[in-house]
Amino acid sequence: MYEPRRPEPGPGEEPPDADGVIAWLKGGEETERALQASLDAPPAERDVLLARMGDVLQAAAQGLGHEAAAVWAGVPEHVLRGWLDTDAAFAAALHAARALATAHGARRGRRHTPAMVRVLLTAMSRGTTRRDAVRTAGFGEHRFRALLTGSSTLRSLLAAARRVRPPKPRSTYVPGTYRPRRPDRKPPVQGRFRLVQREAADAGEAGR
Repeated sequence: MYEPRRPEPGPGEEPPDADGVIAWLKGGEETERALQASLDAPPAERDVLLARMGDVLQAAAQGLGHEAAAVWAGVPEHVLRGWLDTDAAFAAALHAARALATAHGARRGRRHTPAMVRVLLTAMSRGTTRRDAVRTAGFGEHRFRALLTGSSTLRSLLAAARRVRPPKPRSTYVPGTYRPRRPDRKPPVQGRFRLVQREAADAGEAGR
């Protein structure tokens, strides 16, 4: 696992490898794929689900809210809310993780934490604007600006996160073809697909 030197370099020290930190944050899926390849089989759907749920619980135990935990785990927020509505065991585990965070003083907005910085950088590296990433991570805008002013390490990390952001899609507008979208209709979400192995029970139902 990648381990940065220190939060802020002291006199005579070199700044941390900001690009390496961002590469580590974005490399989680690559690591999972490499480990799964050693088993010579696609991952089971159950294993993928439990891994993502575990990531959400880890984020919640550090005081992160719903939206930030979803960014940490790499799942859409509406999927997280669906788990809460349909999986009582997961909902209970999430409640316990939040209770743990509260008991140890890691409540959202109480103080700045490395977990908040991780969510901020992850969101920005995926294309989120800085303002939205700051809000998602739980920073107040005024306090974040003060923190940014006093931390050259944070400025380096933000710059590295910007460098790896996906390029904005080019416009495909053709004169004369514009059709306004209905106000209540959202554009389709561009997601990524992943091959997983369905459980035997699910496969049996599909064949009926």
